[in-house]
Amino acid sequence: MEYRAYYIEEKDGVFSGSIKILDTPEPNDNEVLISVSYSSLNFKDALCATGVKGVAASYPFVPGIDAVGTVAKSKTDAFAEGDKVICSGYKLGMSVNGGFGNLICVPSEWIVPLPKTLSDFEAMSYGVAGLTSAACIKSILDKGVIDSLPMVVSGATGGVGSVAAGILSKIGFSVTAVTGKSNEDKFLHQIGCENIINREEFLEGGVKPLDKTAFGGGVDTVGGDILAKILSQTAQKGSIACCGNVAGASFQSSVFPFILRGISLLGIDSAESSIELKKHLWEKLGDEWKLDLSEQTKTIQLDQLNSEIEKIIKGLQLGRVVIKHGE
Repeated sequence: MEYRAYYIEEKDGVFSGSIKILDTPEPNDNEVLISVSYSSLNFKDALCATGVKGVAASYPFVPGIDAVGTVAKSKTDAFAEGDKVICSGYKLGMSVNGGFGNLICVPSEWIVPLPKTLSDFEAMSYGVAGLTSAACIKSILDKGVIDSLPMVVSGATGGVGSVAAGILSKIGFSVTAVTGKSNEDKFLHQIGCENIINREEFLEGGVKPLDKTAFGGGVDTVGGDILAKILSQTAQKGSIACCGNVAGASFQSSVFPFILRGISLLGIDSAESSIELKKHLWEKLGDEWKLDLSEQTKTIQLDQLNSEIEKIIKGLQLGRVVIKHGE
């Protein structure tokens, strides 16, 4: 038995992806074979597909760090054939062939039941990006926020940022977007952002050790100077959840936001979160945090991945991209 997959191969240091027919894996004890209905395109997938070191364990390889579908074969008592399930993070799409294939074979402890309130498509409209957004927001709310000031979201046109902005707006916060895409005001207002700040304007004058307060808390998806500037403008006892580094893996700040305002910088790694937390977050996304992402989600087939990967690497992607498997 065989299946179709978007397969990344390397030749003379050049990485390329194409559709290949692969042998169907046989699950071992405590593993399940899942027939994938949808997966999604994330920044980490694009890094894997272009051969960025430290992402995929080895090549050739099938990327895709999330997937939803139906259990086709089970070697565990935890799940039965026919169960609808979601798998995201851990080593999927990194050292285990991922969701860019029509089948995945994974340990049962990596998967959660698909909430009854979510369709397969809705689940992957969130994907790992939505799960990361939910993890950011949960961490901020658990820590406490200053709700008299706006919440800031950097990289708000991207997958994580757009979902975070939508959830924060839905649960009653005023949201300020910091973006490098000044021509996407309409999109940002549609997802719930009340205020929009251009990235270059935001960084004018550089980053001060401590600045005038503007935000009660927020979600930073880009890192670098943007994160440093956000920290300097966050109010007393506010919290910033940090989950990305597209603007730089390092940033220069001072201790003042932390020791004079008691600000918390919360690191988020949803991929390696406990399965219990992931189950909780998926239930939240299917319930009180549920969004209609249909207008900000693009659906493609496996053979359209090359162009979409190029877009996301260049920072041109808007919202979410979902891959539909099968006919």
